[in-house]
Amino acid sequence: MIEIVDDLGRTLRIPGPARRIVCLVPSITETLFAVGAGESVIGVTDFCIHPADGVSGKSKVGGTKNVVVEKIILLRPDLVLANAEENRRHHVEELERAGIPVFVTFPKTVAGCVKMMRDVAALAGASAEPIINLVEEARSLASSRPGRAEPRVLCPIWKNPYMSINSDTFVDSVISEAGGRNVFAVDPERYPKFSLDDAAQRRPDIIILPTEPYHFTAADFSEFESMGASVPAVANRRMHIVEGELLSWYGPRVARALRELSALFVA
Repeated sequence: MIEIVDDLGRTLRIPGPARRIVCLVPSITETLFAVGAGESVIGVTDFCIHPADGVSGKSKVGGTKNVVVEKIILLRPDLVLANAEENRRHHVEELERAGIPVFVTFPKTVAGCVKMMRDVAALAGASAEPIINLVEEARSLASSRPGRAEPRVLCPIWKNPYMSINSDTFVDSVISEAGGRNVFAVDPERYPKFSLDDAAQRRPDIIILPTEPYHFTAADFSEFESMGASVPAVANRRMHIVEGELLSWYGPRVARALRELSALFVA
């Protein structure tokens, strides 16, 4: 018997390692393959694209927000993995009414990501410890890196309107653990909307523009440069395009995210 408490505080009990898993979260699908449990995955969403060779032959069950519950039921899974923010509650409830165990994740910190990887691996009868060790090494390196100065970081995640993240998000935790200070950390909204004038008043030292969920490119630099030379990030030309999956995909990418961002923050 495997017994694990999910991120909603619910205790999930399954008789043994899951062998027919449907995963509704792209980053957790990647995690399953990374811990060696890819063969147990029988269904994924349309957005589960990594690893490409691993997911190519898996049954598709729709998007993260519009999964086709009937398709999942027909696959006869012994476990479904979901996320409280990426998936919809009523889909989870429908699956559970059909008698399918659903484990709901909601990691909002790097520590929560470590727990998620350990839990998911255990449910599949695998171990995430090699990956977790890499994450812990990266956390330790980031916290002890010479020249760590906690620069103020502006990280937009959307445009038209501009949106960022507060401290109740996984992206903020990655920035913080890498040695930066999110300029919108104390905003009451999880995903605060902002104007460039508002951002300029927060005087970011670094601006990182991720490639997802909005795909920022170097063509967007000019808009942030319009904030003026009184903004340190503009004056010192510290604007960078960052791989979006490093910031928002909790799982095996976190170690590299911490290494690359911490190096960027002290450069």
